[in-house]
Amino acid sequence: MYNNSTFAILTKKNKMNFDVLIIGGGAAGMSCALVLGSAKNKAFVTDKKIGVIMHQKASALANGLFNNVLGLKAGTTGKEILESGKKQLAESYPHVTQIEKEKVTKVEDKKGYFIITTNKNTYEAKTIVVAVGPSNLFAIEGLKQYIEPHGKLPIKKERIQLKNIEHKVTDGIYVAGVLAGWRSQFAIAAGSGAHIATDILTDWNDGNPAMVHDSI
Repeated sequence: MYNNSTFAILTKKNKMNFDVLIIGGGAAGMSCALVLGSAKNKAFVTDKKIGVIMHQKASALANGLFNNVLGLKAGTTGKEILESGKKQLAESYPHVTQIEKEKVTKVEDKKGYFIITTNKNTYEAKTIVVAVGPSNLFAIEGLKQYIEPHGKLPIKKERIQLKNIEHKVTDGIYVAGVLAGWRSQFAIAAGSGAHIATDILTDWNDGNPAMVHDSI
């Protein structure tokens, strides 16, 4: 059985072990990472290791142009958001590990933790958040059994989602954004990632509702 003591020992042997590893650096993935990162001063978060695999090459966000998103200047492009998001995360919450130029190929459920294999490395995580696009070419081994047709996008687009209830696929696995079955609006995807972050924070806080608010 994989418990906290085991995780601590493994972490000493290999720095690439995480309490939560986010797969995907688009709107949902980065929003989730930012909210989790912003909770760093909370007592139940200080010892948590957070990582995000920033695979953005195939992100639909790269082709986006945004005129209708609250807080974004009209004419903001998806490419700008992808770059500024990484910079914001690095500057504001440098303790969140950004993993660049890697693509996840396999997830193995070890009943209490997960082994995540990329084209370059292997990682271990207690919890994963899957925040990649809804393409029917989805090819992450170990997650394919959760695939179903997307319920809110046109059938002709042949998009998929992962079966979930309130973003939860199964114990330790969350799915975010359009892949969770939401429509492809930037604000919806970002909100989905933030929603999952608060669920994870609540879990870390022994089930007590947890959110992160800053004030002037």
